[in-house]
Amino acid sequence: MSDADLEDIRKGRLAQLQQQQQQQGGADGQDDQRKQREAEARASILSQILHPEAADRLGRIRIVKESRATDVENRLIMLARSGQLRAKVTEEQLKELLGAVAENNERDGTSGGKIVVSRRKGGWDDDDDDLLDL
Repeated sequence: MSDADLEDIRKGRLAQLQQQQQQQGGADGQDDQRKQREAEARASILSQILHPEAADRLGRIRIVKESRATDVENRLIMLARSGQLRAKVTEEQLKELLGAVAENNERDGTSGGKIVVSRRKGGWDDDDDDLLDL
């Protein structure tokens, strides 16, 4: 093969790789746009159904535990779509909903936040040092 043939092969391969990258970039861009539209729709719905204090509390919960905030948001959106919310959700109502979600997670065993510490019984005393000398 001559240098010209190798150069043509390289150019063709480079063009093929660039075309594949553009196609993948377009699909990723569409996914990003779809996710962004969904996030905007969620934010719009939540701003309509939450009092500002409740929205602030939900934002602070999101900082600490995002999964719990997402569960609460999903439940709020479901209630709003089904027409069960008559007025905006207050901070107290949000606290009740958080308690219900926490109970539901504990019942299902999905909380993952429970830590059990077991301590050893019969630790060392000063008197135990005397027994080592025997």
